[in-house]
Amino acid sequence: MSNLSPNAQWMQRDFNVLWHPCTQMKDHEVLPIIPIRRAQGVYLEDFEGNRYLDAISSWWTTLFGHCHPYINERVKQQVDQLEHVMLAGFSHQPVIELSERLVMLTPPGLERVFYADNGSSSIEVALKMSLHYWRNHGQSKKNRFATIRNGYHGETIGTMSVGDIALYTDTYKALLFDCFKVPSPDCYYRAEGQDWASYSQHMFEPMEELLATHHHEIAAVILEPLVQGAAGMRMYHPIYLKRLREACDRYGVHLIVDEIAVGMGRTGKLFACEHAGISPDFMVLSKGLTGGYLPLAAVLTTETIYQAFYDDYEKMNAFLHSHTYTGNPLACAAALATLDLFEQQDVLGNNQLLAQHMHDATRHLHDHPHVGEVRQTGMILAIEMVKEKASKTPFHWKERRGLKVFNYALSQGALLRPLGNVIYFMPPYCIEPQQIDQLSAIATAGIELAVQT
Repeated sequence: MSNLSPNAQWMQRDFNVLWHPCTQMKDHEVLPIIPIRRAQGVYLEDFEGNRYLDAISSWWTTLFGHCHPYINERVKQQVDQLEHVMLAGFSHQPVIELSERLVMLTPPGLERVFYADNGSSSIEVALKMSLHYWRNHGQSKKNRFATIRNGYHGETIGTMSVGDIALYTDTYKALLFDCFKVPSPDCYYRAEGQDWASYSQHMFEPMEELLATHHHEIAAVILEPLVQGAAGMRMYHPIYLKRLREACDRYGVHLIVDEIAVGMGRTGKLFACEHAGISPDFMVLSKGLTGGYLPLAAVLTTETIYQAFYDDYEKMNAFLHSHTYTGNPLACAAALATLDLFEQQDVLGNNQLLAQHMHDATRHLHDHPHVGEVRQTGMILAIEMVKEKASKTPFHWKERRGLKVFNYALSQGALLRPLGNVIYFMPPYCIEPQQIDQLSAIATAGIELAVQT
């Protein structure tokens, strides 16, 4: 192996022992694994000095860029003081301070914080809390959940059950519980000339009908607010969330918002549900909560829900759910540093300028004959490649057109991992306008290459 280049040596060692996530490993017989040695700002660097502009924030987590000096220092200080202690019967300063700040920052009414150690686990927490709440109130028949089509909430059994991405769920149908699912308000399918608000308003009708008919057996509705990430960054109008909050109140059903990907400033506000001016019964946060440093997830809920579990032990009403690394001090320190940066800088204001630049830099693609739509919500922009523009006929998934864009982008020093035939930008907030222009040029050239027959 000594005659191989540094990258090739690490690639071979990796291929000999690792099994990578969300990957057909046979692809790597021809598609090299890229070993990363270091990272700084928006760039990843391999063992031979090649740099890649991280346009997707390493799976939507790295808010302020890699190896941010402020977050680095906060974690370093914490590791010398307390690395971990179980959160059952014990506590520590970082988790208390983080909880206080999250309660202060999130929409009104969210007053209690329960921690998990990843997004999927935190969704499971919210589902269990909702069902358990109704049980504690003597309504054990409210034991089902409702959601919208094409949603994604993780890849554990419960999260796949309330998800609707066939690629991730079909194989495991025998393991999944039944869930009510109504059509998505995804505005990609609106009629020509129809605005987002009217389409999303119209698409609420199936949810209204479902809740009216089945509210007595539904514990909660769960959805991703405004942007359905794994579905291809499909987007809808905040009016849907407003209508849903009103209906959940009317029919006595909990509302769970999955802000794992869209929270922490991604949509133009700190939390996506703020665009609708609503407070959910459960808000789930992860990914960018720690600035992309360490796994941590938080489930925020109301005092009313908390009090339903607060009782004498003998009543057996407690929420006996746990994760070993719940509220880990190092992860909490990274999260506190992340929140500090939001306070110290006009992050949301700067993101508005960057989002406008992303819009302007990709404006030319709206008329591309193989682009069905360029859509954007805040710092999330998606370009959907299609075979035929007028009908929005997609390329067959087996053609893997998005993969061609991915490979081309890597050759040009950019990480643009697609969602099927959807190319998207979800960069760190420290990206510069000229780097956005560079990504646009790379994506445009990559799409031109990918759509060739």
